[in-house]
Amino acid sequence: MKILNLTILAALMLSTHTAGAQALLDPTRPPATLGVRGDAAAAGADGMPRLQSVLISPRQGGRHVAVIDGETVRLGDNYKGARVARMTQSEVELRRGNERQVLRLEPSALPPVAGAGIQSLN
Repeated sequence: MKILNLTILAALMLSTHTAGAQALLDPTRPPATLGVRGDAAAAGADGMPRLQSVLISPRQGGRHVAVIDGETVRLGDNYKGARVARMTQSEVELRRGNERQVLRLEPSALPPVAGAGIQSLN
């Protein structure tokens, strides 16, 4: 019985002792500051909305989706009081009443041209 009491006492003492182990970090996880931008930077240096991506389904009547300042919008949606009126592979047209604003993808965001950058190994 004495051994049982000592075993229970030892188990209780060990369970109250906290280990000094550190949490494991994921080496593939990007830094927390990556992609964090101020409002002015997210909207561009001039404060205008910035078109970041356009995805258009190749099927007739397929989905049209764009990303403006990190916000996903679809054709016909509203973005900060403007209606998304038109989308092409490189442009999105916003309309506020009679006012029209065309957002264009930055050259670095455009997909590469087919065959560009391919070099012959001969």
